[in-house]
Amino acid sequence: MEKNTTNEFGTKYGIDIDVCKGLDIMGYHHPMPVQEEVIEHVLDSKDLIVQSKTGSGKTAAFGIPIVDHLTVEENLPQVLVLTPTRELAVQVCEEIANIGKYKKIRCLPIYGKQPIHIQLRQLKQRVHVAVGTPGRVSDLIKKKHLKLDAIKYLVIDEADELLKRGFIEEVEGIIKKIPDDRTTLLFSATMPTKIEEICTAYMQEPERIEIASDEAPIDQIKQTYYEVADDWKFKLLTGVLQELKPESCMIFCNTRTKVEQLTKRLSQAKYPCTALHGKMAQKYRLRAISDFKNGKYPFMIATDLAGRGIHIDNLNLVINYNIPVEDESYVHRIGRTGRVGEKGMAISFVSPHDKKRWQEIQDYIGYQVPKGSDDLLTNDNTSKGKGNNQQRMQPRRKAQKDSQYKDITRIRINAGKKKKIRPGDLLGAISNLPGIKSEDIGIIDIQDTCSYVEIFNDKGQLVARELSKSKVKGKSVTVKKVR
Repeated sequence: MEKNTTNEFGTKYGIDIDVCKGLDIMGYHHPMPVQEEVIEHVLDSKDLIVQSKTGSGKTAAFGIPIVDHLTVEENLPQVLVLTPTRELAVQVCEEIANIGKYKKIRCLPIYGKQPIHIQLRQLKQRVHVAVGTPGRVSDLIKKKHLKLDAIKYLVIDEADELLKRGFIEEVEGIIKKIPDDRTTLLFSATMPTKIEEICTAYMQEPERIEIASDEAPIDQIKQTYYEVADDWKFKLLTGVLQELKPESCMIFCNTRTKVEQLTKRLSQAKYPCTALHGKMAQKYRLRAISDFKNGKYPFMIATDLAGRGIHIDNLNLVINYNIPVEDESYVHRIGRTGRVGEKGMAISFVSPHDKKRWQEIQDYIGYQVPKGSDDLLTNDNTSKGKGNNQQRMQPRRKAQKDSQYKDITRIRINAGKKKKIRPGDLLGAISNLPGIKSEDIGIIDIQDTCSYVEIFNDKGQLVARELSKSKVKGKSVTVKKVR
């Protein structure tokens, strides 16, 4: 296994050079506190109980050493990660896949309300890491579609939230079906009695790690509030956006109706935005999250559905358009900004009928939030450059996202399962092309009528051109670049 000599994860922990390459592109050059505490124990295959707040870098803390230890040639899943929500399952899966991209690690999100045939097709191919919600995972295990024989790592993520959502019985049922010879990692912000009981029953002499926050949320996030009548909130909102020009901003409302109304109004005012609430179909919710994370839309208007478990890097600003009904919701909302040590900002709009509720929230967090200036209400900020918001607020993070994997090209080949194509057929055909080595070929995804292959090292154009002139299993194929 070749080691990296520049990335600290390579020099300090001996992480594989291909994993370090993925970490460099993700911006992970030095371990954060939770990673420093966790990685060595996971590399030593020790069971862990980690109490850590969300946004501390815990996904990478377990993802990096696990990916480093995975056997690429094994066809059955070696890792099972259980999460409380579909959105979190997708995000954890995406992060682990990015960590393992150059090691060719395949990661599959498993959750309800997605057509099951999509997940079954993926499970028939090589999957190294399965990340899912307990309901759909249990269903696939019972129907013998998700095989657990090769599981080396079980990760229970946000255990307290799994308990709160009523998933603990299903979690225990899943644990009982996993081989005893495994490493179990449990992460939780709090440690209720039931979670402690699970740790006692199903973990082997676990190490306990508690990651204390270096900064209290009130120090980490600059909080401000404005007293404003409901009828004036939209004017204040556009004034804030014009004044601060955030590259990314989440705006929280208390109801689905208010989210839809505000999204429509902001869009009409030429602020590119997307909505997120619980009544949206699952595919639209996931698309909204993806579009926001990738920078297609710099503004997301959401209910408290998005208040926990959605991890957005470099989120500049959170705005509470409506004061939340629950105290904890305020903490979860503003916790979307100022993540993993970055400074963040949270602004709350307090209408006259919210004053008592707002004081209760301040009492809960133990901090009197300073009042903002009235200038934004008196100045006509909304008229300045109104027609140019789309151009002026194009976030840099989309360009950064697009350029991260600029050496990777995804190609589509018009041959799949129906033509009896297997990954080895494509691997062999591409490897035999002039100037192409096996390390230039990434993940191969065989579908019914076509196949997708990731090509590394800026060789996508070469492969697309030469493979079109060549043959796969003795047959000519059509190849085109997808990305």
